[in-house]
Amino acid sequence: MTSAPENASSDHPTDPGQRFRGKVALITGARDRGIGGETALRLAREGASVALISRHEPDRLLKKLSKLKAAAVYTVGDITKADDIARLYDDCLKQFGRLDIVVNNAGVEQASSLEKFSDADWRDLLEINLNGSIAVTKAALAHLSKPGGVIVNIASALGLAGCPGFSIYSASKAGLIGFTQSLAWELAPQGIRVVAIAPALVHTPMVHKHIAQLTPEVMAEIEACHPLGVGRPDDVAAAVAFLASEDARWITGITLPLGWAQHYPLPTWKVLGG
Repeated sequence: MTSAPENASSDHPTDPGQRFRGKVALITGARDRGIGGETALRLAREGASVALISRHEPDRLLKKLSKLKAAAVYTVGDITKADDIARLYDDCLKQFGRLDIVVNNAGVEQASSLEKFSDADWRDLLEINLNGSIAVTKAALAHLSKPGGVIVNIASALGLAGCPGFSIYSASKAGLIGFTQSLAWELAPQGIRVVAIAPALVHTPMVHKHIAQLTPEVMAEIEACHPLGVGRPDDVAAAVAFLASEDARWITGITLPLGWAQHYPLPTWKVLGG
């Protein structure tokens, strides 16, 4: 095997501020607040055109993208419905004619002891967080750039470690991590990378509803699990931007923890039931 010179560099260097110029990114679960919306803004600021889907139109996000003069197309839809996914890709390809990046961000969270979960609730959690991401990814394969396509799955630290009340949520995110690892091997011959991000607690509307119920003692436990503090949506968006860019061209099959690592204290606090 012939090795490249140590000082070898790309024939097409990228401007760090415009890493995604000419690229099209599809982002699920893009809402006015949260990780999906911040990711759309971050990639758009770096030159990407964005195709977005969520169940409710994110008016403020779309206005922000318009102010940035970003090329954007929005599809209202549900990633658990095949017709909505097909419409998403139709809208994206009609508008932009290509697809380079898929960010599987759409997800829901429900905390409860396993015995209190209804069958409908726990199946719905898996359907959205895991099966929906798989369906979106499968539909993308015919359209992603080859080589150069990237799939970024938004998992969770709870896919790597346990927490009472989150057994089903953890299962859905652990499944997404396993999906990432195996699919990366499968798609590497086509030059498509597959990576995941496992954020710890992030200030989003989904998290705030739980924090409001917590005692100071439980909050202290949570903070002990986050040596650098609770994260922000733009912290996750920055990690997505790196992993989706050519700066990470030699990275695939990994899950990047954010704000937490396995040698930190486990998040053993309880949200429900004491």
